[in-house]
Amino acid sequence: MVWRAESRLGEDAYHLFDNNCEHFATWCKTGVHASEQVKNAGAVGAGASGSGAAVAGSLGVVSAAGAAAGLSGAGIMSGLAAVGGSAVAGIGVLGAAPAAITTLAMNQVLNDDESLPDDEREARAVGRTMTTVGAVAGTAGAVGTVAAAGSVAGLSPAGITSGLAAVGSTVGMGMAAGVAITVAAPAAAAAAVGYGTYKFWKWISEK
Repeated sequence: MVWRAESRLGEDAYHLFDNNCEHFATWCKTGVHASEQVKNAGAVGAGASGSGAAVAGSLGVVSAAGAAAGLSGAGIMSGLAAVGGSAVAGIGVLGAAPAAITTLAMNQVLNDDESLPDDEREARAVGRTMTTVGAVAGTAGAVGTVAAAGSVAGLSPAGITSGLAAVGSTVGMGMAAGVAITVAAPAAAAAAVGYGTYKFWKWISEK
């Protein structure tokens, strides 16, 4: 370890993404030129970009898929039904893509590494599992919010229409925004639950 550090005395090749302090420290200790922070930032950035693109794409799918084209109330309802067989199932189907992308990104951030301490590996394993749980819970929570938020409760066509409109109104917009928020919810829950559980498990382990 010491001889590796000494071998690079006088070097002037710092680079934030390719050769930062963590790269150097990890290389000195293990011989592997790697930075966990850079890897995680890349995975999170890719996951966020991919999830955002999937959410945006879902609106295009809804707009084009139904018997009534466009993002009017009728267009959204017919588009959701065309995607999933019913409007409720359509919400779940569209939410699956961003949730899957986020889950893959979180699994990269919390990947297993045999060189890590056992408590860190255990915390990461729990975090990966809870990422999936969060995605499923986020889907259920999104559907439940739609059912409860509107002026017409429940998951009838009128209930879904009013629920999506109510969700969209939280950002000052209408049903289309409600669809986007609802589709994004499983991905957001996956990231929050997975990483939150990982940090909590580490905190418990250190007690």
